[in-house]
Formats: sequence, C-alpha cells, structure tokens
Amino acid sequence: MINKNLNINPKAKGLIFDLDGTLGDTMPIHYMAWKNAAAKYGIGFTPKLFMELAGIPLYPTVVKLNELFGKNIDPKELGDTKEAEFEMNMHLTPEIKIVTGLVRANHGKLPMAVGTGGSRRLSLKTLEIIGLKDYFEILVSSEDVSHFKPHPETFLKCAELMGVAPGDCEVFEDGILGMQAAESAGMMVVDVTQYYKVTVGR
Repeated sequence: MINKNLNINPKAKGLIFDLDGTLGDTMPIHYMAWKNAAAKYGIGFTPKLFMELAGIPLYPTVVKLNELFGKNIDPKELGDTKEAEFEMNMHLTPEIKIVTGLVRANHGKLPMAVGTGGSRRLSLKTLEIIGLKDYFEILVSSEDVSHFKPHPETFLKCAELMGVAPGDCEVFEDGILGMQAAESAGMMVVDVTQYYKVTVGR
C-alpha cells in the first residue's frame, strides 16, 4: 500500500465506482479465467495483455484478441468459456477494503453508483459476495450501454441516474480505459491502485 488514506474530494456530490479491481479484488480470478480459456485456442494470455484489455466487456475482448493474434474465434464461445471459469472461482473474491470502506461510510449521505464493463448478472453476484449488494441502487453494466470504456457513456449514465451533474461526480477506477472514460466525461477521477497492491498473476 502506497497511501494510507483514501478520501473523497470535498467538491464531489456523487460517487461512481468501477467494480472489478476497484470494489472487489476479482482481477486475479479474471486473469486466470482468461488465461485458461484462451490457452484452449492457442493464445498465451499474459498479465501485460490482461491489464491492457481491462475494462473491455467480455465479447468485445475476444474480438480484440482475434485482431491481436490473427484468429477467428467465435466471441460467444470463448467468452462463455472464460465466464464459466470465472464464475467457478468468484466466491473467493475479497473486498478491497480501502475502497469499500468509503462506500459504507458514505452510504445514505451521497448518491452512489457502480459503472462496470461486466455483465449485470455477475456484477450483482460480485456485489453480493463482497457484502455490498444493498449499498447500490444504481448499476450500469455492459448491457446498459452502446459504447464501452474508454467511451464515457457508462459513467455519464451513472451520473444521469443519480441526478448529479458529471462535473460533480467522482469516479474510483483501477483501469486505464476507465480512467480515460471518467476524464472524457469531465468527472473527477481517482486511481485506486495507488492504495493497494495489484497482483494479477505471473
């Protein structure tokens, strides 16, 4: 851990949280799921590649892999294989307490939302596993938008549903694409990886 205290900007009137790698430490589990699933198609999935693709939804990730590796893999086939691998182990997800502490401390005080590139079903399941399913009424998932991070649509939709102007929202993110999305939306953004050690595999 680099910094001891994670604080909210006093100007913030609404808080938006990414989910994977921000509230729940799912990234090592997602990484192993991608690594195992991609290996069946002859793709070596490295931690570096994983971090570069972080924030892109499931099937578009496979489209990107096809471009990078010159493959013609069915996105649904590989995507569903990966998702099944992830779901098998997602019960092991620990909360990222430096961030979830903020959620608990500000629940009922400030409007809050989750903006994720993950599916609604597994996002709700992750929130349940880390004990936060009752803390968020607003969840914007991959099914709720037409344009994914780094496009700002996910976070702009969160702001709209919270009834807070984009410039008054503070976004907590771990992914480069998500941070770019928050900046494009004109929001305040915090890189939460400054506050905990990131490990996605070897």
